[in-house]
Amino acid sequence: ITRVIVVVSPSDMLAQALNFDNDAVTVARVGGLTRASSVQNGLSYAAFTSNDWVLVHDAARPCLLASDVSKLIDTCIENDKGGLLAVRVNDTLKKESNNGTASHTVPRDGLWAAQTPQMFKAFDLIDALEKAGESVTDEASAMEKAGDSPLLVEGTETNIKVTRPTDLWLAEAILDKRNKGLK
Repeated sequence: ITRVIVVVSPSDMLAQALNFDNDAVTVARVGGLTRASSVQNGLSYAAFTSNDWVLVHDAARPCLLASDVSKLIDTCIENDKGGLLAVRVNDTLKKESNNGTASHTVPRDGLWAAQTPQMFKAFDLIDALEKAGESVTDEASAMEKAGDSPLLVEGTETNIKVTRPTDLWLAEAILDKRNKGLK
């Protein structure tokens, strides 16, 4: 990894104060209204060349392991194909009906929960995001819409996304255990 670009909203007052002592880290105040537009703006800001790879990571996933990043990079480069970290779905999944009841069980065979980072060739990702529009919720979805089949690289279940208040508690517990030398 040669550069890190932290994309933040221009209206995010906390992010305005971000400064890094490392010249390889840049704060780009070009975030958009959606994840897709923020990623597109960040890619434009970065001015990649045609052979560059890009990793897109969601700041809402603070428990990422460096070993998972290395595994993703190695797998994508070895296969010359983009991919994403993901974990197999363990839970039984239910499809909700219109009245708030379970209408049926969704078979979990072959289902994976997507994580970040997601890694693709920069120009391929730029093109896919432009074609996909604002509706995609991750980069792999844009690549799929463009006809690609991203690699699923098994990540770690502790790479959780902080979305709800209890997620923050879980992330704090995970990071606390890691700081104490436990994985």
